[in-house]
Amino acid sequence: MTDVYWICLFGGLGFTVLTLLFGDVLDGVFDGFDGFAEFLDPLSLVGGLTVFGGAGVLLDAFTRLGTGAAAGLAALIGLGLALAMHFVYVRPMKRSENSTGFSMREYQGKLGEVITAIPAKGYGEVLVRMGASNTFQSAASFEQKPIPRGTRIVVVEVRGGDLLVTPFDELTPAEDWAPPASPATYS
Repeated sequence: MTDVYWICLFGGLGFTVLTLLFGDVLDGVFDGFDGFAEFLDPLSLVGGLTVFGGAGVLLDAFTRLGTGAAAGLAALIGLGLALAMHFVYVRPMKRSENSTGFSMREYQGKLGEVITAIPAKGYGEVLVRMGASNTFQSAASFEQKPIPRGTRIVVVEVRGGDLLVTPFDELTPAEDWAPPASPATYS
């Protein structure tokens, strides 16, 4: 049984080294497990097998437990660590992944700045903040009037992958001005 423990221990350590060297490739290979059984993720499974091997070696060498008892206790220790690793580390990390992807439709209503002047009947470039990043997009004037570089703009419409923008004038308080009836989201 000692051989099985050593194979599990060194197999897990070898898998760890392979993961460090070829992690992106292995990640793609093991993506199929995500829908099948969430708890069978490779990190938890191999971690549990490695701990099973290490615990088995230690229990076999330093206790007077019989082979079956040592194997059972090592399996419980390995399973316990695999479950703990899955619920404490792997599962929360999978749920915390962020995506920087967004749809072109999400630009509508966003504020930005003209980086390359927009001619009356042509295209320029605008900088628009989307999430945690800045994006540069081609843009045309919605009103077909030139918009100089450095002008703050608002995206009025998205058409064919291009933004149609208009200059954004800051509102000045007026006596008869009232806030909109429904709350609006401004960027």
